[in-house]
Amino acid sequence: MVTHIVLWNLKEEAEGAGKEQNAAIMKERLEALVGKIPGLISLTVGRNVMPTGYDLCLLGRYEDIDALKLYRDHPLHKEVQQFVHKVITDRVSCDFAD
Repeated sequence: MVTHIVLWNLKEEAEGAGKEQNAAIMKERLEALVGKIPGLISLTVGRNVMPTGYDLCLLGRYEDIDALKLYRDHPLHKEVQQFVHKVITDRVSCDFAD
């Protein structure tokens, strides 16, 4: 199994919406990918509850590294990614096998 963690900071305003609304849109669109991309076991997106640190976190679980690569390049993920790139200021990620 492979775990994929992504942290984002969001723009205060982008795509006609504020940070909170764009965080909710990202969560909805990303979590909707579960069951549509082979090898994607689960995907959870959550807002940071602390006043410091990154704004939003994704925790994804995949069958193996090949499933993570398939997710990364999948057209449905790429479609969501286009929106994400318009509303974020920065991103960090980490992937590990467990």
